Amino acid sequence: MDTIASLFSFITTPVSWVIVQFHSLYGAIFGPDTGWAWGLSIVSLVVLIRICLIPLFVKQIKSTRNMQALQPKMKVIQERYKNDKQRQSEEMMKLYKETGTNPLSSCLPILAQSPFFFALYHVLSKIASNDTIGVINEPLLQSAQKAHIFGAPLAAKFTDSTEKVAALNASLMDVRIVTAVMIILMSLSQFYTQRQLMQKNVDLSVKTPFMQQQKMLMYIFPVIFAVMGINFPVGVLVYWLTTNVWTMGQQMYVINQNPTPGSKAQDQYLQRLLKSVGAHGQVRGRRKRGVVQALVAKGTDRNDNERRFVTGLAKQGLVAQADGTVIKSSEPTVDAGAAGMAKRQQPKRQTKAKRQAATPGAGVGTAEVAEAGANTSLEKQDGSQDAGSKPPATKSASGSPRQAKPGQRKGQQRPKHPSSKK
Repeated sequence: MDTIASLFSFITTPVSWVIVQFHSLYGAIFGPDTGWAWGLSIVSLVVLIRICLIPLFVKQIKSTRNMQALQPKMKVIQERYKNDKQRQSEEMMKLYKETGTNPLSSCLPILAQSPFFFALYHVLSKIASNDTIGVINEPLLQSAQKAHIFGAPLAAKFTDSTEKVAALNASLMDVRIVTAVMIILMSLSQFYTQRQLMQKNVDLSVKTPFMQQQKMLMYIFPVIFAVMGINFPVGVLVYWLTTNVWTMGQQMYVINQNPTPGSKAQDQYLQRLLKSVGAHGQVRGRRKRGVVQALVAKGTDRNDNERRFVTGLAKQGLVAQADGTVIKSSEPTVDAGAAGMAKRQQPKRQTKAKRQAATPGAGVGTAEVAEAGANTSLEKQDGSQDAGSKPPATKSASGSPRQAKPGQRKGQQRPKHPSSKK
């Protein structure tokens, strides 16, 4: 580690100068020899570096999303040219160039702050060795050696010997307890940050090897930093814990305000936006109007989360416009579930009398059928029909009266089945 840190010795002077400037500020408040003054100076160094790296962080987010969107196409290229690695690499580079995606952009924040990390490690190692470095002169060196965080010197390590820790006016037990707690917190913050990214801000509809790699890194990175952490000075652990907490908070903000399309975070964001629009009757805020505008521009090419949002607006009688605003719908909206139930609903079964009345081949109107049925009922009740009288005539299909045969049932006759005998 010392050899790697020495490669970044060219940046130790700017890093030491920034720390000294913050130390002069916090030293006036907490005292120049306190751990608060030196510890907060390191924290402020991290905050300053991360603020400068915000543009790279935004580029990292865009690159990560582009990589997720390209995974299906990349998988097709890998399967098509699985026996030709050179052609596979050429097609991959062509795909990156067409979409403007750089796979290394996701690593830019870590790579950009690596020189500052190793420079700080080099500065703290020199303090532990009682050597001046950069703008840290002899009085500042003595002050830094006196600074303790919960009983552990800034330059002490978990693996230091008892004699080396005693030279810094501390006990080995205090150093190991403080460093162990900070290593655990550093690893847990790293794990939680990656887990939050995988569970909330990844398009779950895309199942690719890229997601499997991210899951592996979620468990591998914390283990790597835990193993490396025993060789870090307390001041470096403060630096790395601070940058992990910053990354976690920055990522939480991005997930809540600008989630990945198709992710769980996008569904939660659109549901919050739907409640806000329903409560106020309008889209409040330029950024929210931009989200609605982009959603309208997609047309029918929307994911499930976006379709639920549009359906929720329709249920409230609102329609999203191309400029990101919403207006009241002039036409009544129909619930999709109710419409589906209406389509599946079967018509009611008609009675036998209604079916006979509605049969076009019968040739008898509804009123005539009712009249014939009434006459038949009266004849049965009276039982006084003259035996010599002629049976009543009924109308045929052509409308002309015809005589009923003896023994034939009066009224409308049921047509015979074609297979029956005469």
